[in-house]
Parts: sequence; structure tokens; C-alpha cells
Amino acid sequence: MGDVTRRVALAGMAVLTVAAGTEQTAWDFGFPAIEGGTLDFAAFKGRVLLVTNTASFCGYTYQYEGLQHLHADKSPAGLTVIGVPSRDFHQESPDDVTVKTFCETRFNIDFPLTTVSHVRGTSAAPFYAWVRAQRNWQPEWNFNKVLIGRDGRIAGTFGSADEPGGALLMSAVGGELARTG
Repeated sequence: MGDVTRRVALAGMAVLTVAAGTEQTAWDFGFPAIEGGTLDFAAFKGRVLLVTNTASFCGYTYQYEGLQHLHADKSPAGLTVIGVPSRDFHQESPDDVTVKTFCETRFNIDFPLTTVSHVRGTSAAPFYAWVRAQRNWQPEWNFNKVLIGRDGRIAGTFGSADEPGGALLMSAVGGELARTG
């Protein structure tokens, strides 16, 4: 097959893939919700999401306070923070009731929380497997963050040291909130 013919064929396959609607976005995923039921990301379509893997017994646990403040402050503009408690780094309670109680009583968390979930490796929840496939990225520690734009695509990934109120994360969140599509 000639180089030009091959490129045309590959471009045609890409168009068919997008046209068939097989390109996934964050809206295609969800998690079991910590209070029961399903936390379906499609319900947040058109909003900006900051999905953060969390842990109750980590040196970064104080970031719950900043995440709650960010959620409360930017929610009217279109931001939703979502917490994903995880035991992947062995610093989270094993049961959802304990995690929920800790978050609500210690940090007054009212942003959505998932059940305790895997965020890395072969057991990663489908959302995190998708992020890994899209960006070759997975959480390296607790309180890593994935920013999802209004279009459902990954707008950025951030580490534990990227504070919820820090300049880098605030700039990225502000940029996504400013987008209309």
C-alpha cells in the first residue's frame, strides 16, 4: 500500500471512529456513590470536573479543606469537585461509612464522593483506566487531580503538591470555566 493511500485509509478510519461516536469522554463513566446509587458523570455534562483521589490518613489529607472551598466557591461558575477515596496507597479506611463520616465531620465535605475505589494499575476504575490510556498518566500518590473540561475531555492532570488553591491549578480551572463549549 502506498504511503498516500495508507494515510487516506487511516484518516478515513479516524473519521469513521469519531462519526460512529466511539470517542469516549468523561461523560461515559461513573462510580458507585458513597451514599449509594451511582455517581454518573453524564449528569455533570457541560460542567468542569476536578476528580481527586483522596485518603483520610495521608499527609495531604488537609487538602480536603481546599477542595471543599474550591467546590463551594466555583460551583456557581460550573465547577464540581469529585472525591474518589482510594486504598491504593494504604492510607484510607476500608469502608465507605467511615470515609463518609470522616469527610463530613472533619471537613464538612458536601461535594460528591465515590465509594472506595482503585485508581491505578490493572484494577483501576474504568474512568482512571481511560485517563491512563488517554494521557499515559495515573495517580502516583493520594490527592492527584484530573481536570475535565466542559467538553468531557481531559484538560490536565496534577500531582499531590498542586494545591487546590495554588496558582497552577487555579489557572487551569479558571481557563476551563471560561470556555463555553
